[in-house]
Amino acid sequence: MSTVSDRLQCVVVTPERTLFDQPVDFVALPLYDGELGVAPGRAPLIGRLGFGEMRTNVGGVTHRYFLDGGFAQVRENVVTVLTNRAIPAEQIDPAAAAAELERAKAQPAPTEAEQAAKMRAVERARAQVHIASKRG
Repeated sequence: MSTVSDRLQCVVVTPERTLFDQPVDFVALPLYDGELGVAPGRAPLIGRLGFGEMRTNVGGVTHRYFLDGGFAQVRENVVTVLTNRAIPAEQIDPAAAAAELERAKAQPAPTEAEQAAKMRAVERARAQVHIASKRG
């Protein structure tokens, strides 16, 4: 039987809606500088998210999502994720993600600002390709 102290409440919010708000056993987040695993009882923190895969585990079942940057807060067994976009892994079209990666790589970038934008577009597309390739 689960108690409050052995579960996390995970809340994922995009500008359009709350994607979900449910209890989970564990959350892995794609921080800007590496992956962070969050278990119940984790010390409070605020982290900057990168582009990548968020995984939640509920009763031994893992659910995967693409996160498009943002911020995460962990406080009192509540993980709050604020992101531009969150897509369940099963909704990512592998062919469309691969095509987006090729478009991003081919994008001309003569200025420093355009080079930074190109790098972000490539990272974003590469993360979606990676998540889509793990399906099934």
